Amino acid sequence: MRVALFPGDGIGPEVIAEARLVLEALDLPSLEFEEGLVGGAAYKAMGHPLPQATLDIAERADAILFGAVGDPDCDRLERHLRPEQAILGLRRHLSFFANLRPAKLFPELADASALRPEVARQIDMVIVRELNGDVYFGEKGMRKTASGLREGYDVMAYNEDEVRRIARIGFETARARAGKLCSVDKANVLETSQLWRDVVIETAADYPDIELSHMYVDNAAMQLVRNPGQFDVIVTGNLFGDILSDQASMCAGSIGMLPSASLDVNQKGLYEPIHGSAPDIAGQGKANPLATILSAAMMLRYSLNQPEAADRIEGAVAKALASGARSPDLGGTLSTRAMGEAVRAVL
Repeated sequence: MRVALFPGDGIGPEVIAEARLVLEALDLPSLEFEEGLVGGAAYKAMGHPLPQATLDIAERADAILFGAVGDPDCDRLERHLRPEQAILGLRRHLSFFANLRPAKLFPELADASALRPEVARQIDMVIVRELNGDVYFGEKGMRKTASGLREGYDVMAYNEDEVRRIARIGFETARARAGKLCSVDKANVLETSQLWRDVVIETAADYPDIELSHMYVDNAAMQLVRNPGQFDVIVTGNLFGDILSDQASMCAGSIGMLPSASLDVNQKGLYEPIHGSAPDIAGQGKANPLATILSAAMMLRYSLNQPEAADRIEGAVAKALASGARSPDLGGTLSTRAMGEAVRAVL
């Protein structure tokens, strides 16, 4: 089982280090690691945020465990050289089109949620986000209007095959859970969203056992904080999924708690915490490693066919939290290393 480790920038190396120690503590046979540079770290060392050497490591791996990218030193670079192009490039190069972001509140963290505890306890959902289209990959640029004003533009576009492909992931995910799928769009304003809704409805004919609903994205954002228990699985586009999944993370207690998986059609995947590089706390031992550790559990389950090992990690995280282990983002004082040690002690 070949795992590519791409720590990246900011707190990325700190949280990846803890996740690797947890994986090693499982003592799984044939688990091999190969590390590569991405993001600002790669640009500073090799002149590009996603060098060919890193792509080579990614291609020969069975799964990728990714830290975070983002470096203030690189903010003024041309866009194609900025750290964030590393994750976008990996998604496109390896066709990671389906992003799964589970959001479930650990009971012990109800007080850490931005919501009232009785509302927060309802949260148990998966957001299925399309990753290879939308404004992130559409035509973009800067231009001058006829009157000489600067104008930026980003084209939002999906074709029906792209929508159908991610819709099927949404339906299959719902089938494995409570059988409810909510498709989120903005069909009252956007032609892209109208196509999205039409294709999702067409695809639903193949899944008569799934209860399908539709919701505009602004209402979905409101319902996430008003009544999150109504959601089982949400399927949505790249931009809306990016925003809603970050919102869901705070409803579940902390952005430092949520893992994610980005999969291709064969279940090869890139696994990462949904938080960013947090340069303001990098190197201070304040980062919460649990989202990365839980991402490693998702990696074992989806790409490496080790569901029992995944269960062990998730159970260890739950028991560590139940014992009172808390990093600063959860209202505690434990360092990044101490939080990792709390999980490994349970293992």
